[in-house]
Amino acid sequence: MDPELTEEQRIFKDQIRKFAEKEIAPLVEEAEEKEKFPIELFQKAGRLGYLGMRYPPEYGGAGADKVTECIFIEELHRVCSGITSVLLAGTLSCDPIFHFGREDQKQKYLVPAIKGEKIAAFAMTEPNAGSDVAAMESRAVKNNDHYVLKGTKIFITAGPICDFCLVAAYTDPGKKHSGISLFIVDKGTPGFTRSRKLSKVGNRSAETGELVFEDCLVPAENLIGEKEGEGFRQVMKTLRSGRISFGARCVGLAQAAFDLSLKYCRERVQFGRPIGQFQVNRFKLAQMAMHIDIMRTITFRAARLLDRGGDCLKEASIVKLFCTETLQKIVADAMQLHGGYGYMMEYPIQRIWRDARLYTITEGTSEIQHLIIAREMGF
Repeated sequence: MDPELTEEQRIFKDQIRKFAEKEIAPLVEEAEEKEKFPIELFQKAGRLGYLGMRYPPEYGGAGADKVTECIFIEELHRVCSGITSVLLAGTLSCDPIFHFGREDQKQKYLVPAIKGEKIAAFAMTEPNAGSDVAAMESRAVKNNDHYVLKGTKIFITAGPICDFCLVAAYTDPGKKHSGISLFIVDKGTPGFTRSRKLSKVGNRSAETGELVFEDCLVPAENLIGEKEGEGFRQVMKTLRSGRISFGARCVGLAQAAFDLSLKYCRERVQFGRPIGQFQVNRFKLAQMAMHIDIMRTITFRAARLLDRGGDCLKEASIVKLFCTETLQKIVADAMQLHGGYGYMMEYPIQRIWRDARLYTITEGTSEIQHLIIAREMGF
C-alpha cells in the first residue's frame, strides 16, 4: 500500500476490490473458457461511474486524478486481465474524443461510453504496421461530405463487440506521421466489417478481432480534430497516459501472482515442511515483494507527474518498460514456486502467466520504449 494515498483513495481502493471480487471474479472462468466478454459488466461499471473516472462530471465521469485511476486498474487486474482490458479499451478510445473532439462528438460518443451504453475500440495496428506506424496502409480520401476509408486493422481489443471505433488512416501519405488522421466509425457503417475474431494464448476473455474497411463511407463530421493530419499527435497523447496505466496493470497481475504464490508456499509441504521455509523459495518471494513495491512506486510517481501537467513522455515509457519486463520475472518465479501444479489449467497461476506475456508487446513494445527513453535523453 502506498503511504502517500489519501484516506479517500484508500477507501476507494477497498471499494473497487470488493466490486472486482463480487462482480468480476465469478465470471472469469466461463469468460476465459468461451473467449467471450461478459457484456453486462459495461452497464454495471457505467452505473457506478467506473468507466470514465478521469473525465469531468458534466460528461458523466468522476473527475478523478490519474493516481485514482491507477488504483482502479490495479485492483481489477488482480482479478482478471482479459476482462479488465476490454473495460479499459473504452478509455483509450475516448481520450482523443475528449481532448480533441467537438462537443457534439463528445455528447454522441463519449457520454454513452462513460455510461456503459456504448462499447468503444481503438483501431491503430495493421497486419504490416505495428511498431512502424509510418508503414500504415489505411487510406481515407475525402469525397464531398464523406471520407472513403480503405484498410485493415488487426489485434483490436473489443473489435468484435464495439459499437464504434476510432480508426487511424492516412489522409496525406506524403507527410508520413503528419499525414495521419483519426476517424470515428460506427458499427453498421457501409463498408465496415468485422472479418474475424482472433483466438489468443492469454487474455482470452478480451474479445479481439480484425476489422476491415472496404470503401467505407465515413461522414466528414467524424474526423477528430480541427483539420486533417492531427491523428498521430492525438494518438501519442493518448498512449502517454495509457503507458502509465500499464504500470498499474502489471502491479495488479504481479500482486495476484505473489498472493497465490505466498498461499501455496505456506500450504505445500515437501521434505516434511512448507516449501516457503526453504531459503531459495523465501528469496523468490522477497524478490517478488520488492519488485512489486518498486513497480507501484514508479507508476504512482508518473501518475502524479501527469496530474500536475508535466511532460512525462520519458517517465511513462520507463513505467511501461520496467513494469512489463519485471512482471515477466515475477510470473516466471510464481510458476516455478507452484511446480508441476502451476502448469495445470485448474490452477489460476497459469492464466496470469499467459496473460502477462502480452504486456511487453502491446501498446508499444519494450524495444520501442527503449528508443523513446534514449531519445528523451538526447540520443
